Amino acid sequence: MAIQQKILVTGACGQLGTELVEALRRKYGWKNVISADVHPATDTSGLYVRLDVLNKKKLAYLVQHRGIKQIFHLAAVLSATGEQNPQKAWEINMQGLLNVLEVSKDSKVQKIFWPSSIAVFDAKGEVNPSTVYGISKAAGEQWCRYYFERHGLDVRSLRYPGLISHKTKPGGGTTDYSVEIFQEAVRSGKYACFLKEHTTLPMMYMPDAVRATLELMDAPKENITVRTSYSLAAMSFSPRDLAAHIRSHLPGFELECYPDFRQEIAESWPMIVSDYRARRDWGWQEAYDISRMTEDMLAHLMQKELC
Repeated sequence: MAIQQKILVTGACGQLGTELVEALRRKYGWKNVISADVHPATDTSGLYVRLDVLNKKKLAYLVQHRGIKQIFHLAAVLSATGEQNPQKAWEINMQGLLNVLEVSKDSKVQKIFWPSSIAVFDAKGEVNPSTVYGISKAAGEQWCRYYFERHGLDVRSLRYPGLISHKTKPGGGTTDYSVEIFQEAVRSGKYACFLKEHTTLPMMYMPDAVRATLELMDAPKENITVRTSYSLAAMSFSPRDLAAHIRSHLPGFELECYPDFRQEIAESWPMIVSDYRARRDWGWQEAYDISRMTEDMLAHLMQKELC
């Protein structure tokens, strides 16, 4: 087991948070990882606190009272949900991050992890976001760099692609179809997708995303050359590509596409991203491609259907 440190995970009930908390507890011990969210606890295997990250006073008390040394700040409003209420999304995403940075600075927190996203990019791969979610992430990257350069705060970040998990429901993002398609393939044998069939986006299987997060946080400080956010990549595919791989296991699967407002968001993002800095600085290497991920997703979901 790793050296014991008190760790706080905000947004712990989300898609990434649920699996990251499990991994952190395996590594540091369940008594040393506190999960926090505005929602009721989804598991009872460890310490949990109801916390709104906009409540800076309660956040500061928790960090100081519990002797927190690392914070994984995951609380956020995602892309599709954010477009429905931009001001609320901006407040939670931006002010929540600033509260964590300020509290961490004042409380001598040793490391902070904060996730960014491919939503900071435009279709050409330039940092030119078109959604409030992407704008908040692009601005947050600069705040992370500012607190490192001005205050020496060791903030680390990853630009995640779309994340795919068999354990948790998606949380209101534009890439949510990549989880829903598996669930419906097992449940009903057909899926109505909200994106066009040829819409190609960067994706990643959750075990790779969790491992990348832990590897980044374990990397020696002198190896970290990017203090905004590291781009991260594993695979890129379209709904049509994914459906073809699902049919190799479930031959009768049917895909239909009825694009909605999320299509415009998807078209504003790049089809691929370059993550050479992550590979160079701390040895990032994905373990799952689309074939291996599809096989694993279906195996787990079909097992759940049998239970």
